[in-house]
Amino acid sequence: MTSFSADPDPLIRTAFALLQRNRHGDAESYCRQALALRPEHPDALNALAITLNAQARYAEAAEAFAELTRRAPAERPHWMNLGTALRAAARYDEALAAYSQAARLGETSADFSYNVGLLHVDRGDYESARAVLARAAQLAPDDAEIHYQYAHCCYETVRTDEALAALEYWSQWRGLTTELVTRIALLFLNLGEPQRADDAVQRAHVNPAPGPQAMLKLVQVLERTNQLVEARRALDRLQADARASALGSDLLLVRAQIAQREGSHAEACDFFRQCLADCEELHRRHYHLFPLAKSLDAMKQYDEAFATLVDAHRSQQALLNRTAPEIAARRKPPMYITRFGCDPADVAKWDDADAPSAQDSPVFIVAFPRSGTTLLEQTLDAHPLLQTMDEQTYLQNAIDVLLNQGVDYPAGLSGLSAAQLEQARSAYWQLTRRKVRLAPGQRLLDKNPLNLLRLPAIRRLFPHSRILLAIRHPCDVILSCFMQHFRAPEFALMCRDLPTLALGFRRAFDFWYQQAALLRPAVHEIRYETFVADFAQQVRAISDFLELPWNDAMLAPAEHARAKGFISTPSYSQVVQPVNSKSVGRWKRYEQHLAAAIPQIQPYLERWACESRPSEHQVG
Repeated sequence: MTSFSADPDPLIRTAFALLQRNRHGDAESYCRQALALRPEHPDALNALAITLNAQARYAEAAEAFAELTRRAPAERPHWMNLGTALRAAARYDEALAAYSQAARLGETSADFSYNVGLLHVDRGDYESARAVLARAAQLAPDDAEIHYQYAHCCYETVRTDEALAALEYWSQWRGLTTELVTRIALLFLNLGEPQRADDAVQRAHVNPAPGPQAMLKLVQVLERTNQLVEARRALDRLQADARASALGSDLLLVRAQIAQREGSHAEACDFFRQCLADCEELHRRHYHLFPLAKSLDAMKQYDEAFATLVDAHRSQQALLNRTAPEIAARRKPPMYITRFGCDPADVAKWDDADAPSAQDSPVFIVAFPRSGTTLLEQTLDAHPLLQTMDEQTYLQNAIDVLLNQGVDYPAGLSGLSAAQLEQARSAYWQLTRRKVRLAPGQRLLDKNPLNLLRLPAIRRLFPHSRILLAIRHPCDVILSCFMQHFRAPEFALMCRDLPTLALGFRRAFDFWYQQAALLRPAVHEIRYETFVADFAQQVRAISDFLELPWNDAMLAPAEHARAKGFISTPSYSQVVQPVNSKSVGRWKRYEQHLAAAIPQIQPYLERWACESRPSEHQVG
């Protein structure tokens, strides 16, 4: 080792040079030599803290940075570095206090806002993270990592339009790595933008030897687009890479997901449980608990599956308390929107003279979620004269146009002028063109189950449209919703327990049938159980209702879905299977748990002549 006599400065310069070359152990040695010569030297202590942090020795790094703040309490960088080390050590409250002190001292850099944003992400507070990262993105308009994290927080807070706007010019960002490009691809998929995701994947493939993190995201992209054979091959290649061991629980989770898709549920359960063992934070555990329950159900371990779901909802409630506290604290009854319907006297004055024809109107698929709408959608999307845009909220956007004009929706729609109606329709069509371009003669297929609650808007804007109402046994619907990980805060909150969910179900259909009796839309009801049992005849009846020429492609929805690749809804893994009745009567395995929900849904068990108690030989 080179001799530096009693002068610590050459030692410190050497330490920083070694840090630049990622030789952290050697850098630490030089720092300690310098401190032995002059214990109070701030640069030596700073360099030591930095190299300890780089070696993931966060507690020691935090101690060193804390000492620097005591020696120079007015130095903003010391407080910022202390916060970053404490964040890495999962000491979030202390980290927030350190960052707050840096802010009081006037720290406003993009790097500072970025690190504060990551702290809020680690705390599970995506709303605060989004606000802070928005500032960072303004300060660093071409920084790839900052803009990705901002877009991701927009996604986590269900601000889809903001997320897409943040990603608009992603290919021009500075600092793009293969790993980051694959994360962008997966985010595009989650946002329902498969083509843009594919563009990112193609860019990632330019690197012939992506690192483990990039490979992991590519596996997830392949799984999410139903390319299971390719996903398995990529996962096998990843596991053969010695560097993959550093991925920890992230790799375990992907192994669990692939095993589950391949039907290896015992293996999947083992992996999900290992993930849970590594996840101590209550608000994050539901990411593993929901899929674990799915595999337990597939293994016929129904009581354990239900107990796991109860834990999953408790975990998601903890996350909602952090990310959507105003919604989580609400005491409004579920489906509060159903209290507001049309006024019969107002409806009597509606004028449909200038409304578009059925051919020039969307075909709407409505239902309560988990009623088989994705299968119905893919069946119809296979017809060349129909084109779906996956699940979008564009009808609500059209309603917002009316609300912004001061319209009393839905009780005061008779006074809308032709210009106001056309403005709302134009807003709707403008948004749909972001997703699909209809060829001459094609009709739009708008599948959003909860448009069930927007019947007044459908009837006023598109009075000649055809509506397909999907109905499924209420017990199967409620159970399926309870088993599903929904991201939308209000709906997730309603699904937290079966009685609350059942009440929401009943109120949704009470609203539908009350409004339908008044508004008299053109509706064709489709019973899921009959649809899958007598598929060809049911599809022909739907085709006749929509006045479509017959096309045999509608009888092969699984092939259509596989060819399409990306399906935006949670049913993406099911819709690529041949039409079957496996999900019919699933509730019978959970009868004892559903007992508390039955009184709420009894009117619809009777209305649709649904079986409400299984015979003994059917339970199992």
